Amino acid sequence: DTRGCCEAPVPFTEAVVNGLAQGGGLYVPERIPQLSLDQITGLAALPYAQRAAAVYRAFGIDLPDEEIDRLMERSYGDNFDDEAICPITSLDDKTHVLELWHGPTSAFKDMALQCLPHFFSASAAQQRAEGTLDHEFMILVATSGDTGKAALEGFKGVDGVCIGVLFPDGGVSDIQRKQMVTTTGDNVRVWAVRGNFDDCQEMVKASFADQGFLKGTRLVAVNSINWARIMAQIVYYFHAALQLGAPHRSVAFSVPTGNFGDIFAGYLARNMGLPVSQLIVATNRNDILHRFMSGNRYDK
Repeated sequence: DTRGCCEAPVPFTEAVVNGLAQGGGLYVPERIPQLSLDQITGLAALPYAQRAAAVYRAFGIDLPDEEIDRLMERSYGDNFDDEAICPITSLDDKTHVLELWHGPTSAFKDMALQCLPHFFSASAAQQRAEGTLDHEFMILVATSGDTGKAALEGFKGVDGVCIGVLFPDGGVSDIQRKQMVTTTGDNVRVWAVRGNFDDCQEMVKASFADQGFLKGTRLVAVNSINWARIMAQIVYYFHAALQLGAPHRSVAFSVPTGNFGDIFAGYLARNMGLPVSQLIVATNRNDILHRFMSGNRYDK
């Protein structure tokens, strides 16, 4: 984990269920798998769900291959309005747009949050079967709009888990608020918070730090800190590059990003062997990570 607090590495299923590592660090893989040019070329012939399964298998996760295939088929089935899942529109020979809005909530977060609930449920079931799990779960999410609705849509009706979302009152678009507060499902809760997104995030972090108020239930995080989400996002970098002639030509990605989870997935894809010539990070005035990396300033 990123803070070195784990005494020993944990399997994928445990990392997904825990969300955060002990001590508040993030789970990262011990090693990043390397794909040969032939292996990357082989991905080009696969539909999106099978391509996603191949990326997950490359990380050696502790679920059977056939279950990975089954879960990916459920994740990227008829819940997207385009057969390509995320098609590409070309503006000219050198400029292309990867369309990540074809999921049920029209947010790019659907790309990972249609996948994560299936793998979370399977991971929890495996741990219960092994006798290492004896409690229910509550997903707790702070959102500035997109993540909340995508998480609600993905986890509504999932057995053994309920989901609560906190959003800043007046700090999300009207359509995002309506999407969140009209979500169906007995396991769904939504709260508007008097404050901004950072206030919501602080409440979530404080809840994780002291879970004594919970009985027989444990909180779990599914925002961009959950490793299974990062893995799901790696897939569309391979998908995009393969459509544009990779691995026989390199590509560059320009990514609008807030917490850098999206661009981190691209960085991992490059480290796995995808020929990426450049990763361009675009941020708005909420540029805390840009300020940290460029000037070593980490303040609100």
